[in-house]
Amino acid sequence: MNKIALLLMCGGLFFLISAAVGVLRLPDFYTRLHATGQGDTLGIALFVLGLAVYHGFNYVSLKLLLIAVAFFVAGPIGGHVLTRAAYHAGLKPWTKKEE
Repeated sequence: MNKIALLLMCGGLFFLISAAVGVLRLPDFYTRLHATGQGDTLGIALFVLGLAVYHGFNYVSLKLLLIAVAFFVAGPIGGHVLTRAAYHAGLKPWTKKEE
């Protein structure tokens, strides 16, 4: 079980680091928010699932799974609301400039 938990947590850490790199490397608000929305949701889910597997079937793992469900619901909704607010505020998406 410890190897499965470690594998899940390492996978989650990979997606979280990828999201952080996306925030630093991508050109505008919309693409950065897309990277964090996708990477954080999957990264947190895998990491919390790994913690739940590590602790076995008890109240701690139940609480961890409830946290994962709450993040699955709140994360994408928050990203959508931020994107919509930025669009309505007049923030233009990045476009590649023609040379």
